[in-house]
Amino acid sequence: VQLQASGGGLVQAGGSLRLSCGSSGSISSINSMAWYRQAPTKQRELVAANTKGGITNYADSVRGRFTISRDNANDTVNLRMSKLKPEDTAVYYCAADFDPFSSTFRSWGQGTQVTVSS
Repeated sequence: VQLQASGGGLVQAGGSLRLSCGSSGSISSINSMAWYRQAPTKQRELVAANTKGGITNYADSVRGRFTISRDNANDTVNLRMSKLKPEDTAVYYCAADFDPFSSTFRSWGQGTQVTVSS
């Protein structure tokens, strides 16, 4: 599938944003979907992931502030971000369909910039 991420922008610390990732195909059969982020000079890191069975996983730095959810009817996966901090500033990428043999996701979106001002 092809993925299209949207919803990034500039927000003040303490504010909220919702990122959306639209898929060109149905996501109902895709076991795992995730959001990653990459800040300048840092490696890409997993932010949140979920499975079609409803299991979710969050990075310690965002747990309790971010929520990942699927909308199978609209073939989107969303990331609700609240209580944003300047250190959340990064390009956020959505990913789908984890390949256990290569330990990576097969499909990636193009990224959306999130900037949190202090």
